[in-house]
Amino acid sequence: MITKLTRRAALASFAALGIAASVATTAAADGHKMTFSLATSGSETDARSQALANVFAPMVSGFADYQPGYNGTLFAQGTELEAIAAGNLTMSIASAQELAQFFPEFSIFATGYVHQDAAHQVRVFNDPLMEPFKQKAEDELGVKLLSVMYLGRRHVNLRQTREELDVQTPADLEGVNLRMPGTDAWQFLGKALGASPTPLAFTEVYTALSSGAIDGQDNPLPTVVDKKFYEVTKQIALTAHLVDLNYIAFSKATWDSLNAEQQLTVQRAADAAASWGRLKQLDKENNLADFIRSQGVEIYTPDLAAFREHVQAQYVGSEAAASWPEGVLEKINALGN
Repeated sequence: MITKLTRRAALASFAALGIAASVATTAAADGHKMTFSLATSGSETDARSQALANVFAPMVSGFADYQPGYNGTLFAQGTELEAIAAGNLTMSIASAQELAQFFPEFSIFATGYVHQDAAHQVRVFNDPLMEPFKQKAEDELGVKLLSVMYLGRRHVNLRQTREELDVQTPADLEGVNLRMPGTDAWQFLGKALGASPTPLAFTEVYTALSSGAIDGQDNPLPTVVDKKFYEVTKQIALTAHLVDLNYIAFSKATWDSLNAEQQLTVQRAADAAASWGRLKQLDKENNLADFIRSQGVEIYTPDLAAFREHVQAQYVGSEAAASWPEGVLEKINALGN
């Protein structure tokens, strides 16, 4: 894993060198197209991948060829933003947790039980409160955040049967090796849930569940189905501890090389892809529980009040919350229902 120190050093290097390189070939007078490369750890059938392939790519096809790399084949999970900053990649589907590795204040958007639902995510992203966050990512990392994608409500998914482990409160997760991505924000959330968070690349989760190297993982129901985690788990506790999001992250250098009309097209394409993916993901969430149950996985709702109270209490006065700009959490809450 790349350490915080290494990330900060790389960030400083990018800024000092004033890197303006871009993997997209600027459209020349002879009409040659640019190349927009995407790196994601998700599969080709993932709702976010499909949204970009089916909506974003056709909308920019007049001046750019879209070339995706799925399942971490182009760049490993967690390295995509650095690849964009270095000029080796055009786009990624970035989490708030990954951005928090560079800018700790982004961890506020990865906090348990902060976002209420998909609509709340959009209101927050489009509110003026987001402008300083977006600007910092552009100025210091060379990454432009185009739109917000709804990943879904994350739930705890375990190998043990409910008879072996009935999860009703965070205390029930004590000693459970719960896979969480390796960033500090993710690991903090895993601990806040009461579990023993285990850092592991997304592409390794299925095998680790199958072998018993980990006890469980947390993801929305569509991801459980897409990656077939139901084959190697026995229960899902609907903790809904994170209304998870991703940002469509785009190279600022590439953006600056576009003319005004192309920039408008890229922005509209990103927003349209995010909307399409959001609706698909919500539809899947509403309809997949029965299928998962049919595969022998028990699904139930634990004591959500106990989880919410415990998780939020872990952030109060913690180092994780120290970087949050004053008043931003209150503004986020004010945008809720």
